[in-house]
Amino acid sequence: MSTNGTTPAEGSGLRKLKILMLHGYTQSGPSFNSKTKALTKLLARQFHLSHPVYPGGIQLLYPTAPIPLLPADIPGYTPSSDPSLAPTDAYGWWKRETGGARYAGIEKGLDTIATTIREAGGIDGVIGFSQGACAAYFVASLLEANRESAFALQCVKNPSEAIPYPSSFTVLKQQLHHPPLKFCISYSGFYAPYDGYAAFYTPPLKTRILHVIGSLDTVVEEHRSMALVEASEEGSREVCYHPGGHFVPMGKEFGNVAVGFMVKCLDEKKPVAEESVEDMDLPF
Repeated sequence: MSTNGTTPAEGSGLRKLKILMLHGYTQSGPSFNSKTKALTKLLARQFHLSHPVYPGGIQLLYPTAPIPLLPADIPGYTPSSDPSLAPTDAYGWWKRETGGARYAGIEKGLDTIATTIREAGGIDGVIGFSQGACAAYFVASLLEANRESAFALQCVKNPSEAIPYPSSFTVLKQQLHHPPLKFCISYSGFYAPYDGYAAFYTPPLKTRILHVIGSLDTVVEEHRSMALVEASEEGSREVCYHPGGHFVPMGKEFGNVAVGFMVKCLDEKKPVAEESVEDMDLPF
């Protein structure tokens, strides 16, 4: 299930700025769409129909994670005598295995994301919240050049735990010749400590990434978010704190920080001599 948020240029055939929006644990594509309406408006205003590079406006992709969650899977849930009060529309990209650091269903979650990207004809960037921010980093990492070699190396070094490069992303790269993303934005993101996921983080992410951290976030503690920051190349990362908890800050001030970061990433030009075929600005 996928929900698209677009500007009125949908169907025009003109090039759009395509952004993948990944919701958090216990959310869904539609619920995340609803929670990010303010950011959507700022983006639509910035990337309007007269934008020279994206004359088709923006297209926001809001897929829903493939793993439905039971009430018992939801942190802090207290059973009620009234079944109608049980939470619904709650999904995850994976579930953490009891007593361990492995993620059950991670392959299924990544397959759903790869399918969304492929059906959209590719994306320019990704934005994620909480578990979705962890997944957003994974996506940016998987779409970098030579990441397959990092996974192959980890499978040799740690054959009992390391996961292989996801086949769904191999197909995605082959079919679309997908270049690395132009940007990634992580809201309340965190590092996955399981050794089997080391290839996502080693070598560090080169893609431009903005880490937005809530100074009062008690769900994802700061040290977990900072571990993700440290897994991004120093010259490619930025960090922004907001004075709140575990949510995507939708005030104009912090919305403009995100939009400004995207504009900066999209406006950057590499010297012609350094630009490879994979780095070219392809018309997805």
